[in-house]
Amino acid sequence: MSHEIPIWQKANLTLEEAAAYYNIGINKLRQITDRKECEKYVLWVGTRRLIKRVPFEIYLQGEYSI
Repeated sequence: MSHEIPIWQKANLTLEEAAAYYNIGINKLRQITDRKECEKYVLWVGTRRLIKRVPFEIYLQGEYSI
């Protein structure tokens, strides 16, 4: 019995999930998460990059454009 958790309830999102949820392209998300200050909203699991949903939403609310 497997059930999928909705994206808006997940704590961490893959780049593909984040791209669909925020309507931002994967390449743009990679560019944003390559910055030094991204430690607040990016979690690295080995070489896999996960975006912390709530801190990333706070980051986006403070931005005028990306």
